[in-house]
Parts: sequence; structure tokens; C-alpha cells
Amino acid sequence: MKYIQVQKSGPLHGTVSIQGSKNSSLALLAACCLADAVVTLEGIPDIYDFRVIRQIGKDIGLHLDRLPSGDVVLDPRFLHSTIIDPGKASSYRASYYFVGALLAKFGKVTVGFPGGDDFVSRPIDQHIKAFRLLGAEVTFHKDYYVVEARALRGADIYFDTITSGATINAMLAAVRAQGKTRLFNAALDPEVVDTANFLNQLGAKISGAGTEQIRVEGVPFLGGGCYTVIPDRLIAGSLLMAAGINGGSITVNNVIPEHMSSCTAKLQEIGLEIEVTDQSVTAHSTGRLRATRVRTGMYPGFATDLQQPLTALLTQAQGKSIVTERVYPQRFNHLQQLKRLGANVELRKESAFIKGGAPLRGSWVHATDVRAGTCLLLAGLATEGITRISGVEHIERGYDNAIQLFRSLGAKVSLHSEADNAYDGSRSQPL
Repeated sequence: MKYIQVQKSGPLHGTVSIQGSKNSSLALLAACCLADAVVTLEGIPDIYDFRVIRQIGKDIGLHLDRLPSGDVVLDPRFLHSTIIDPGKASSYRASYYFVGALLAKFGKVTVGFPGGDDFVSRPIDQHIKAFRLLGAEVTFHKDYYVVEARALRGADIYFDTITSGATINAMLAAVRAQGKTRLFNAALDPEVVDTANFLNQLGAKISGAGTEQIRVEGVPFLGGGCYTVIPDRLIAGSLLMAAGINGGSITVNNVIPEHMSSCTAKLQEIGLEIEVTDQSVTAHSTGRLRATRVRTGMYPGFATDLQQPLTALLTQAQGKSIVTERVYPQRFNHLQQLKRLGANVELRKESAFIKGGAPLRGSWVHATDVRAGTCLLLAGLATEGITRISGVEHIERGYDNAIQLFRSLGAKVSLHSEADNAYDGSRSQPL
């Protein structure tokens, strides 16, 4: 078993360049299956989910190589199978994108149910609704489901709830469907816009991405090309929060500040000073954090993926804070772990009540998803004694190298094995 060891660190200082967006990368990698020529993607992080996709690609004939430059080259011209191994599909959430990307080309896709974050079962009902409206039949089995269609035809699709994953998946399926498709109540997320921009560069005809109505006119084929993924706004936001844990100043470069507006506005409200340039954001600690209230929401609201790191920050703010989760109401497994560190937190229905200022003490804790792992990393920086975090595989799903990243800012973190052999964060470890 691997675990991360965290010790109380002084003020964090430094500048870091933000990796490519995990959520966007997973969509783009699957979307390459729609192309009829070689595609090069720049900025794809070397995370655990990428390595699973690489294995899936090998199974189905998608040639995928990472160059010494870090660019990823994909060749979809030799695809020979649309059966996605259920075990591999269940190891990460975004496996469902292979359905939208392969269905129009091959007429039938078999894939396991999505997995990944261990905090709540994420429904795929809106994905299924979109596929059926486009003319597909969906059959469910114990560990997998089959989607098949003789031909996909454009349709008007009204999502019952705003969902980024289903919006992207419907776009993927509609790109090579016959006729026009309109998506209503579509998600506005930057990752949706990024996927649409990528597909348009390959020859798709998508308009309206970033608004509540997206229009897709089907095309018979897509070419190849080169595309750069957007930066990860969620990692950037979490690192800005780290500036407030023990005081300090952190600058995140290679970001799109507009994508982070709800986060930076909330951090200013809490008491951090924020400076913004065209491609960077800096958070300065003022030495005092204020309690606050926040409700998560779909973009451009405060991101659900940032509520867990924010909770760690609020344990250091004097007063009572309330964090309400409106996107995934059960996403609170991290609270019990924070209690193990001595935090005064309480869950009532879909809200976490945090009484800040209680001293934290080191202990063993477990990360149940990527963002919960970030929360525990941040909390560990403020604890007396040593904090050890298990569930490292979840953190590996989101970070190219979390140890090196946090150490570059002055954090006292290290990766260990069960035999208590520490890994040097600068070495080629998956974290």
C-alpha cells in the first residue's frame, strides 16, 4: 500500500504552471475515435485515467503514443473493436465517452458501467436518453451495457438536468449523425466548449457551445489535426486555496482566469487577496480568514470539485461556515476524515457546518476521490504531527505529480510504501 505523508508546513510560496484539464482530456482522448486521420493532443496530463485509456486503446485498435515532448499522438484508422473491457471501464468515470465517439462509426458499442470517484453513484440516465433520441437502442446487463443503432439521426434533446458529461456525450454522438441535432439545457462548462472547439477543428459543425442551446449538424467524416487542451481550473483553484492554509503567496500560471471567477470571488470573500493577469492568478494571504457560506452549482457557479478543498481551508477560518452541495449531495466522505484530524465539522442533509479554528492533529486518513485527497493534503499542512493519507490511487487520477507540485511550493509532503520507503517526489512516480 502507498500513502502520502504530510507534515505541518510554513507559509507556501511559489509559482506553478498548471497541467492540462483532467476532465477535458478524458473527453478529447475518446473523441479522437471519431476522426479519420492522425490527431495530436498537447497538454494531456500523465494521470492514472490516461494510462487506463491507453490500455483500452490497445484493446480496440486505437494507436496511442506519448512523445518525449509530452504530446500525445492518436491514430484511429485501425480501430477494429468497440467492446470496452468492463473492468477497465469501471476504473474511471469518463469511460462512457467511448459510446458517443464510437457509436456512429460502428453502430454498436459495449462498455462497462462507469467508475472512478468513490463518493456517489453518478447516474447516466441523461446519456441514455440522448442516445435513444438519436435512434439507438440500449440494453443493460449486470456489469455492462450495449448501445446499438443502424443509423443515428439528428434530434432535439432536452436534458432534464444540467450535466456536463451527457452534454459532451450527446455532442460526440451527434457529430456524425444524419441531420441536425439541438441540445437544450446544455451545460456551459469550459470542458464542453473545449470539446466542441476540438471537434470543429477536425471538421465538425457545432455552434452554441458555452450556451444553453448547442446545435450540431452531422458530417460524414472528420479529419486529423493538432489541439491543445485547456488548463485544469480545478487544480488551479485548489492551489490558490493552499495559500491561505498557513499564509503565503501562490501564483498559478497557464490558466484562463475567466474559468475560475466563482472560485477567486469566494476566496476574496474569505479574505485572500487575488491578483489576475491574462494567463495567471495569484493568491496572497492576509493572515486572517473569514467564515463564509457557499453553495455548489453547475458552471459558472462554484464548482462541486472545489467544495472539498474549500472545506479544508474553512477549518482555519474563525467562525461558522456552511458549505451546501447541490450537485452531488452525498459528496461528503471527506468530513469523517477531517474529524479524524480534529476538525469541528458536522453534516446535516446536504450541508457541511464547519466551526473553524479548532486545532488539527495528525492521523491516518483515507482519500475516497481526487478532490477529497486534495482536501486532506491541504488539511495535513495545518496539522500538528504527521498526517498519512491512504487511497493514493484516487489522487493519482487527477494529478500528474502531486508530490512534486506541492513540494515546489514548500510543502512537507512525501510518498511512501507500506514498507516505509519514501519516494523522491522528483523521480518518475505516477503522482
